[in-house]
Amino acid sequence: MAGRGDGADGARARQHVFLLPEYLKDASKKMKSGLMFIKLVNPCSGEGAIYLFNICLQQLFEIKVFKEKHHSWFINQSVQSGGLLHFATPMDPLFLLLHYLIKADKEGKFQPLDQVVVDDKFPNCILLLKLPELEKLLRHVTEERVNPEIDKKKYYKFSKEKTLKWLEKKVNQTVAALKTNNVNVGARVQSTAFFSGDQVSSGKEEDYIRYAHGLISDYISKELSDDLSKYLKLPEPSASLPKPPSKKVKLSDEPVEAKEDYTKFNSKDLKTEKLDLITSYFVVAAQRKKRDK
Repeated sequence: MAGRGDGADGARARQHVFLLPEYLKDASKKMKSGLMFIKLVNPCSGEGAIYLFNICLQQLFEIKVFKEKHHSWFINQSVQSGGLLHFATPMDPLFLLLHYLIKADKEGKFQPLDQVVVDDKFPNCILLLKLPELEKLLRHVTEERVNPEIDKKKYYKFSKEKTLKWLEKKVNQTVAALKTNNVNVGARVQSTAFFSGDQVSSGKEEDYIRYAHGLISDYISKELSDDLSKYLKLPEPSASLPKPPSKKVKLSDEPVEAKEDYTKFNSKDLKTEKLDLITSYFVVAAQRKKRDK
């Protein structure tokens, strides 16, 4: 999929190439604006990031970018410099809701969700309230109360205990997926965490858990990541070793920050029926192949 925005001066605007799951092709045909780019908070950094929202299926996707030097795209009769490849993968919206629940927990009281998920900087956060089975999701990370005598409305409060249990399940699911796909994480744990050779566990299980913890940490705050590490009983790296570099330097994994207005593609220019979509699984496979080289 190639997204394009036309400049006011008629000049050819910069175009972006996106790879999406195949099923979004049919979903976007059902509504003229079935897919839309929105700016939401990045739950890890607290900064703005670009997400893709499927209005038809009420589903949220994160946008990742894959880039290499000296690459360009041939789009129709034009050459687009930069060669960036954007791809969308489904994201659990509960990670974004957690950001607001933890922020609201500073008040120390139960609140209705429409008073929790409020953000003047990113007003599109209210779309999160339209996601299906929202109440079922919230049970994983909150305590809830109902006052039948007043308004029968549900009130929520962040639960750290429930959240850590939920995140542990996420880590275990990630570990299972890594093993199923035969991903060798031992060397990666040593390089990304700056563990010495004797610190990397001889058994694989701890390596998998540590690596999975790192992946999940990309979607939660640093404080919650540290709490999760303790909850998983992961040993601390040696104090004599340098701290690992920020994960943001990993070009193939970085989120698309809200520095450019991708929402300009929320128009008739984003027509998937004119293009053959390639599933995101192809992109994941391509990334994995490149990393393993």
